[in-house]
Amino acid sequence: MQDDLQLPQNVLDAYSQGDTQPEAVNQSQPRLDSAVQDNSTVPPINNSFSSLPLATGQQNQTLAQPIYTGLSGNELFCLNQIGYKPGNVVVGNSVYAIGFIGSEIASYKTFVGGEIKQVTNMIAGGRIEALNRLVKEIEANGGNGATGVTSELIFHNNNVEFLSIGSTIHRSDSQSTQTITSSADGQEFFCQSDAGYIPIKFVFGNVAYSIGIARNIIGEMKELVRGEITQYSNAFNVTRNLALQRITEEAKLAGANSIVGIRTTIVPFGVKGVKEMVMIGTASYNEQISQLADSLGGVLTSDLTAEETWNVTKMGYVPIKLILGTSVFSLGVAGGIKSAIRSIAKGEVNTLTQLIYQAREQSFNRVKQQAQEIGADDVLGIKTYIYQLDNNLVEFLAIGTATKKVSGLSTRSDQILPQAIIRDKNTFVDLSDSISNSILNNDQVSDIKTNTV
Repeated sequence: MQDDLQLPQNVLDAYSQGDTQPEAVNQSQPRLDSAVQDNSTVPPINNSFSSLPLATGQQNQTLAQPIYTGLSGNELFCLNQIGYKPGNVVVGNSVYAIGFIGSEIASYKTFVGGEIKQVTNMIAGGRIEALNRLVKEIEANGGNGATGVTSELIFHNNNVEFLSIGSTIHRSDSQSTQTITSSADGQEFFCQSDAGYIPIKFVFGNVAYSIGIARNIIGEMKELVRGEITQYSNAFNVTRNLALQRITEEAKLAGANSIVGIRTTIVPFGVKGVKEMVMIGTASYNEQISQLADSLGGVLTSDLTAEETWNVTKMGYVPIKLILGTSVFSLGVAGGIKSAIRSIAKGEVNTLTQLIYQAREQSFNRVKQQAQEIGADDVLGIKTYIYQLDNNLVEFLAIGTATKKVSGLSTRSDQILPQAIIRDKNTFVDLSDSISNSILNNDQVSDIKTNTV
């Protein structure tokens, strides 16, 4: 639909210069999407897919250019309800060399679970380059924005590719707006918008860290509290929260008062001992929560799903902060645990049971303390994770979203759309590397690889 658009020469020139940065958009006063705000009937999608000339004598008729989108049928339906129609898939990427990282890590002689800033900055720079190029493709396609935006790392020998992919969306009324980018897919986009969260920008916050050197000084740490190594716990609590601080700062610069749909991922970064913790989400503006957001630092954060966000809004709750609590314990200092385990053929190892229980409790206590400090009523969706940092070290991480009851909240729709909560099925399954006797129309296939855009 937009393929025949004749772009100005200056736009084409800017798009061809891949290493340049696009001009910053003034987003201090976000422009609310009137199509989302308006409850009036949305114009139907212009169905260009049905315009193929089949009749005799029409073979020379100009064909409408098809749209190539990553949106599913359910996503398409949901976006149509809030005034958007589909555009083409857009891609942005950047490739960096990673050979220098080893020397950067070697320079840290007294490192204890903290950040490797040079590596953090390099990864952040690559992600930003890819996202900027994706935005240029959206603009070259005449789009108003893109949904389902990703930020991936793909390793090619000694290089790393930063890759961003999304699906362009166009306003049905053809109104010109600032370019929005959202990590939400089309269904999530609908749920968040219907709950009042108007998307502005894809945002991320990251931190690169390593524990490889820290294990060499474990013998020097004598002070333990119920098995907890407080130096490690303190370092990792600071490190984990750096990603949250950075994504919050980016959203604030974009003029948002909330970040919804945060997803947290911890991935190795291609060098032994180095990992990245990255949070991605959609910086949004919600007029209903502006006063509360101002009282809590300007930007509220949440890792609730889009459906949960709609549901809690309907019930009068505001997600106010994503909370993390971590605790690092040594499993090798509790009265000779290793030797005790070797001597037991079966049955409970009481000392180890109590130690791990205490570690989890410490993580939960840190979550509770943070929730009390900000006046939360509830902490929803608490999840716990265990990471083996070393043969003798284990990290316990608890993460959830603090919420607060607020009067006057409402969703635009009385009921959530069924199409917004239907999960799409995988329609491409690769069994080439698997040995499996599977029913081919059954989604519950074990040990298989699936590929989606």
